[in-house]
This record gives sequence, C-alpha cells and structure tokens, in this order.
Amino acid sequence: MTYVVTENCIKCKYMDCVEVCPVDCFYEGENMLVIHPDECIDCGVCEPECPAEAILPDTEDGVEKMLAVNTEYAEKWPNITVKGEQAADAEDWDGKPNKFEEHFSSKPGGEG
Repeated sequence: MTYVVTENCIKCKYMDCVEVCPVDCFYEGENMLVIHPDECIDCGVCEPECPAEAILPDTEDGVEKMLAVNTEYAEKWPNITVKGEQAADAEDWDGKPNKFEEHFSSKPGGEG
C-alpha cells in the first residue's frame, strides 16, 4: 500500500506533507505534488497534514487514475524535502471540481 496525492492538490499545493515525510517521497510539479509509490512506507503521517485533504491511501475507491499520475510524475519531477511557498490563492482552489482536466500541469516544479 502507498499514499496517493489526489487532484485536489492541483493549484493548492500547500506542501505541509513534505515537512513530515520521513522518507522524502514527495516530488514537485508546477502546480501539485505527487508521492513516489515505491518510496512511500505507508506510515500515514502525511495524510492528516494536508489542509486540502488531497492525500489518500491507494486502497480508497476512485484513486486509480491519480495513482498512475503519481507513479508517472514521481519519475519525472524533482524530489522536494522542504516546504516551499504556497500560492496566494490556494484556499480559493481547494475543493474545486475537475481540476485535473482543466488545470493539471505536467511541468516540473521548483523552477523559478
């Protein structure tokens, strides 16, 4: 089992989860984070830290698509170990529907 960053992270990207991860398994995209499923040790400390409630166990129904996204982009994006600055409008995006289809960016984060 692993944990999965779901689409609600898109354009929120609070990054509180990064600070508590004991194995540094988070990777940063331009507007969201992902968890590397082969590095996650299933400790669960990240899940309650996410203000957007965007982290779920991979056993939850409906996370299959986002597990594939996490797996793919954890190989492409840079590892993040320190919380960065969240977007000023992060709270405005929390809970918005259809964020993946309309706002997902495949660009890596940490640039600029």
